[in-house]
Amino acid sequence: MAGKITVSVIKADVGSVCGHTRPHPSMMEKCGEFLADGVKKKTLVDYYVTRVGDDINLLMTHRNGEDAKEVHKLAWDAFMAAADLAKEMHLYGAGQDLLSDAFSGNIRGAGPGSAEMEFEERPTEPIMFFMADKTEPSAYSLPLSRIYLDPFTTTGLVIDARAKKGFDFEIHDVMDNKKVVMSSPEETLSILSLLGDTTRYAVKRVFSRSGIGTAAVVSTDKLNLTAGKYVGKDDPVCVVRAQSGLPSVGEYLQPFMDTMLVAGWMRGSHYGAFYPCAVDDSDPTYFDGPPRVCCLGFQLRDGRFQGLEPRDAKPGDHRPMDFFKGSEWDLVRRNSVKASKMVRGHGPFMPAILGPGEMEYTSRPAVLKELVRRFEKLD
Repeated sequence: MAGKITVSVIKADVGSVCGHTRPHPSMMEKCGEFLADGVKKKTLVDYYVTRVGDDINLLMTHRNGEDAKEVHKLAWDAFMAAADLAKEMHLYGAGQDLLSDAFSGNIRGAGPGSAEMEFEERPTEPIMFFMADKTEPSAYSLPLSRIYLDPFTTTGLVIDARAKKGFDFEIHDVMDNKKVVMSSPEETLSILSLLGDTTRYAVKRVFSRSGIGTAAVVSTDKLNLTAGKYVGKDDPVCVVRAQSGLPSVGEYLQPFMDTMLVAGWMRGSHYGAFYPCAVDDSDPTYFDGPPRVCCLGFQLRDGRFQGLEPRDAKPGDHRPMDFFKGSEWDLVRRNSVKASKMVRGHGPFMPAILGPGEMEYTSRPAVLKELVRRFEKLD
C-alpha cells in the first residue's frame, strides 16, 4: 500500500510488582486488547506491546501522521485500563505517569512519553527501538553523537556516499522549552558543545541530508517539569531507521559496547552505568537499576512489523530481534555493574548523586531553611 507510514512509540509506568520492577502480565495483556481493537477499527496498521523494567511500551504503526488524536487517545485509554488493574491489585505506583484525569487531545504533557516519525517506507526498511528505564532523555545523546558524528563508530560516514552528506540534529533545551536545528559535519563541534550538557540539552530528531527523511527520534518529555514535582525519571525511547544511506544496525549498536554513565537510577537522583540487556532481563535489581537499555528490531512490510514470526501472523503476534540478549554483551554488563558499584560507593556525595538542579527528590531545601539563621558570614 502506497503512502507514508507513521511509527509511534508511547510509553508509561502505570504500576509494577514490588516496587519499580515490572508491570504485571495482566496489564500488558490489557494494553494488547486495546491496540488489537485499534487494528480492528483501522486506527492502527500493526502494534507490539513490550516493556523495559516497569515501563510499558506501545509500539504502533498507522497512517494518521504524527500527533494523531485517535492514536494518542488509544494509547491513553490502554494505559488508563492498565492503571485501573494496577490499583485493583494494589501494585506499586499505580497510574504514576498519568498526570491528568482525562485525555485532552494529545499525550504530550499528560505524563506518558512519546516518539513518532512519519516517512515513506523504503523497499527494505529495518527499524530499531531503543527503550530505557531509570534514566532521562539525554541518555541517548552520547550514543547518538557517536553514531551520527563519529566515523570511528560509523564507517558509513566515510564510505557511504549518502551518509557522507551528513545529518541535521534537532536539539531541545528541555529546561527552557526551546529547540535549534544544527548540521553535521559543518557544526559537529558546536553540536557536541551543547549536547555535552546533559542536564539541559537532548537530541530530539536526526534527519538525513540525502533525502531519506527522519533517521531517529527520541522522547524528550521531562516528567518532573510537567508535573511540577518529582514523579520518576523519564525512561526515554529512541526509534531509528537503519541501512541504505543511514547507519547500519551494527553501527547503531556499537556505542553501547562502551560503558557510559547516565542520570537516573534510584529515586532518579544518581548516576549509574547503562546496562544493555534483553527485555526479559530488564528488571532493575541492583539499587533500582542500573539504568537499563533494551533494543528490539523489526523489518517494516507495508506498514506491518515483520520479526521472526510467520509471515501471516496476526497484528501484535510478533517476535522481534532482541539485540542486547546475546552473550557478547556479558562483558559490557559486567563493566556496567562494576562502574555503577564504584560510583555508588560515594553514597550521598557527588558524583554518585546528581547536581542540585536535577535533585528534585531531595530534602536539601528543608535543611537549608532550618539552617538559614545559623549560617554566619566568614571574616
